[in-house]
Amino acid sequence: MEGRRYYSVRKGINQGELDFDLNLLKRAFNSIYSDFNNKYYFQKAFGYKCVDDGTVPGTTGSDIEIFFLRKLLKPNLWPIGKMIDNYSEDDLFDVIELLYDLIAKPLVGYEHKWNNCGWHYQTFDDETGQSEFRKEINEILRSYREGYELSASGEILLIGDKGLEDLHQEEVPEFDPDNIDERLKQAVLKFRRYKSSDEEKREAVRTLADILEYLRDKLGKHGTYLLSKDEDALFNIANNFGIRHHNLRQQTNYDATTWLPWMFYIYLASIHLSIRLIQRANSEADED
Repeated sequence: MEGRRYYSVRKGINQGELDFDLNLLKRAFNSIYSDFNNKYYFQKAFGYKCVDDGTVPGTTGSDIEIFFLRKLLKPNLWPIGKMIDNYSEDDLFDVIELLYDLIAKPLVGYEHKWNNCGWHYQTFDDETGQSEFRKEINEILRSYREGYELSASGEILLIGDKGLEDLHQEEVPEFDPDNIDERLKQAVLKFRRYKSSDEEKREAVRTLADILEYLRDKLGKHGTYLLSKDEDALFNIANNFGIRHHNLRQQTNYDATTWLPWMFYIYLASIHLSIRLIQRANSEADED
């Protein structure tokens, strides 16, 4: 059934897209959480109750409510089923990220049959549990507002504009760990992070512009140019719109919610292209 497209979607009658509001998102999340909890995926974290041994605590300790309070720095989040109706968007996203850290697929245990006590597990697989949880959660997050996703590192990120969502997920081949790779990764993360500010997004765009300028010099050494005579236009964007080199002539009253994503994707796509052009030139030079 995984990935199966049903009749109305296949026929184009249903576009295969949902538009969740917060209440529907909370309801869908609670269903997913309950399903995993019923399959003992949170037994490692939350422990269990045994007819013989009483309450057996998990990694969160004997007071789960206080654990949530300590980790998320806010009260009234646990128990989830009881408190979820009062969750704000921030509360829900906090809890999803925390559950991602706590979930683990049960592997080896035994069924305590006395008085229908239930399963008690000793070994768990954190990575598989996180992967399965992430897959289910992302099915609903992508349908909420602009579209979000839970990353492999456990952060909720903005997916991005339709048609461009694959660009920031595309793996850039290892190229220059000190000057490019890590800076590029951090810039993309900063831009996409949930509720990142306009200033944080400007910083991310600024980093991309700096990376591209570094790559432009390397391209020139190979006699290769990104956009020929129009190449400078890319850097004029950053220099004239309050991204780099602050001065009185810069334009700063533009709509950041519209223009910053445009700048971000322009620079990110140009970086991907530049790296591949340089690698191709290096490969051709090695063959000669």
